[in-house]
Amino acid sequence: MIVKRTRAILFALAMIVSCLVVDSAHAQVALKTNFLYDATTTPNLGVEVGLSRKSTFQVVYGLNPWKFNTVEHGERKLNHWLVMPEYRWWTCTKFNGHFFGVHAMGGQFNAANVDFPFMPGVFFGGADLIKGLKDYSYDGKYLGGGITYGYQWILNRHFNLEAEIGVGVDHIWYNKYECGDCGPKLAIGQTNYAGVTKVGISLLYLF
Repeated sequence: MIVKRTRAILFALAMIVSCLVVDSAHAQVALKTNFLYDATTTPNLGVEVGLSRKSTFQVVYGLNPWKFNTVEHGERKLNHWLVMPEYRWWTCTKFNGHFFGVHAMGGQFNAANVDFPFMPGVFFGGADLIKGLKDYSYDGKYLGGGITYGYQWILNRHFNLEAEIGVGVDHIWYNKYECGDCGPKLAIGQTNYAGVTKVGISLLYLF
C-alpha cells in the first residue's frame, strides 16, 4: 500500500511546485536530498521554490519500502512514506544564510522489530510506540507540524549545503499487532508525539 501511493503523491507534488513557479516573479528552484534521512535507508527528494527575495516554499517526500532479515533479530522494517511542506523566511536573502520555517507533515507507516536506543521526544495522551516497536508491529498514519531553524552555505553557482532542525507535534492513529507475518491485531489506538520532527544535512542543486 505504501509503494502504490507513491506515483499519485509525486504527481500532486509536481503540480503544486509547478503552480508556485508559474505564479512567482521571484521564482528560483532547487532540488535537494537529505543525507541524514538517506542514511536511514529512506530515499528522499525535496523541491524548494523562491517566492520572494526573502521567502521560499519547499516540499520533501521520503519513502522507505525495505525489509531487513537478520539471523539474530529476524525481519525488521520501518516502512513509511512522508510528505513535509514548509514555508521559510530568510534573514538575508533566499538560499543564503539563516532561515526560520513553519512545516506540516503527514504520512503512513508499517514498522516492526525495531529497537531505538534514543528518541528525541516524548509520547503523551496514549501509548509510547517507540518502546513497543521492539516487541510488536504497528501500522497507521500521522499528521502534525512544527517550526524549523536552519542555515545554508553557498558552495558555488549551482550547489548549496544546508543544515536544519525542526521541533513540533504529531498526532498518530495506529493498529497494534503481534510480531510476525499476519499477526493478530491486538489494539487500535491514538497517541501524540512532541519533540524533534526533522534533522537534516542536505545538498541542493539550484537551477
